Amino acid sequence: MGITEAVLFWGFLLVYGVTMYVLSPKSRNSKSFYKGADEQGNPVGQWPLTASIFISWIFAKSVTNAANLGADYGVVGGLAYASYWLSIPVAGYVIYLIRSRTGAGSIQEFLTSRFGRFAALAFAAAILIRLYNEIWSNTAVVGGYFGLPGQWQYYTAAMVFTGFTLAYSLKGGLRSSIFTDVIQAFMFVFFLGAVMFMILPANEPEVLLREGSFRLDSGVDLLLVALLQLFSYPFHDPVLTDRAFVNNEKTMLKSFIVAGLLGFIAIFIFSLVGVHARLNGIETMGNAPVAVGRSLGLAALFFMSVIMMTSAGSTLDSTFTSLAKSLAVDLPRLVRQTAASLPSMRVGAIVMIVFALLGNIPMFAGTDILAATTISGTMVMGLAPVFLFYGFTRWSPWSFHLSFWTGLLLGIAFALDVIPASWAIGEGKYGVLLGVNAWGLVLCTLGFFVPLLVSRGRNKPKLIAGA
Repeated sequence: MGITEAVLFWGFLLVYGVTMYVLSPKSRNSKSFYKGADEQGNPVGQWPLTASIFISWIFAKSVTNAANLGADYGVVGGLAYASYWLSIPVAGYVIYLIRSRTGAGSIQEFLTSRFGRFAALAFAAAILIRLYNEIWSNTAVVGGYFGLPGQWQYYTAAMVFTGFTLAYSLKGGLRSSIFTDVIQAFMFVFFLGAVMFMILPANEPEVLLREGSFRLDSGVDLLLVALLQLFSYPFHDPVLTDRAFVNNEKTMLKSFIVAGLLGFIAIFIFSLVGVHARLNGIETMGNAPVAVGRSLGLAALFFMSVIMMTSAGSTLDSTFTSLAKSLAVDLPRLVRQTAASLPSMRVGAIVMIVFALLGNIPMFAGTDILAATTISGTMVMGLAPVFLFYGFTRWSPWSFHLSFWTGLLLGIAFALDVIPASWAIGEGKYGVLLGVNAWGLVLCTLGFFVPLLVSRGRNKPKLIAGA
């Protein structure tokens, strides 16, 4: 990194961090810190909530993955990754039904009422793993614009970025997170447009949009994985689901639908960065945005870095606030089985600080950022039957456990590379992943319904002999 580039990048990082801290509002009570309400107790408005959902789910690793998949498979790769954002309207509609029919005030409360406290605790453990992964997988992307893994610039930038995000998260909690999300959403859209103005003139639009083949071994396998995970993936992400309970049901549903559609469009558009690399023979080396940015000049690389910092910042502050709520509010309520009042902001602040320190350990160890999405999504496939078919039961803990743990074990088996090749669907790179999700979803669904069928069989009236 030359002197000019270093001054520009480090300068923006410092200005960005200080600006976010100065502009973010300070929470003066626990309701504001944990639920995002303003000082008068009013809930988050529809459009700030929409912007927050939109940008907090556009992770830095997500736009990087989208571009990388565009480079690997053309527009098919972009469509595959963008399809994950369609799970936002799915989650919004399911939670809308849960709230309106059961009156639950959180996912944990709903699970406890239908499947028992142990089910809610197992779910809490799963979302903590998800949140932990969100820390390192986003800070690592930011560090990649300052240096390569192993270089001090890479780690220093990632940790400085973590420190700035932690600072304004401690200041305002969820209220600060949603407020800064609005700013970050506008910044993301503006600089995404700036990048596209550099990409589009260099390619024929028709050629750009036709690059790729709709075959199983050319990215369609990953597209099918994403479509299968639509019904499970969003529910293990409290960054998303926490925002489903901060306003009334109808306002929430509108925000989720709009944010999901906008997210799908934004991710697909950014994947064209990778398609550009594919068409122009640019060697991506696992990071298409950086490679394309360098090929287009310093301005393009800077724009790419701004996109990454804003998307990573929105996700990271949301992760800190979700961790605070999960460990300071939700988990104690599960353990005590009481709807206790909100804890002090200090408890949530301690949680944030601990995870800011521990959450970057995998980054130093070196881990594939795509794995943070595909593997975690596979491990929670068992949540799909739980949230889709809960209406078939009033109380059935075994339905949750047979579905949830089956999915978790299959996800672990896939991560350990012990799934037989015979499970694969197609011969593409993601054939085994598709097979695990397809056959696994069938097994999880069977696991959910078996206890219900057994229960009905036991309760079925017996015919009296001779009647």
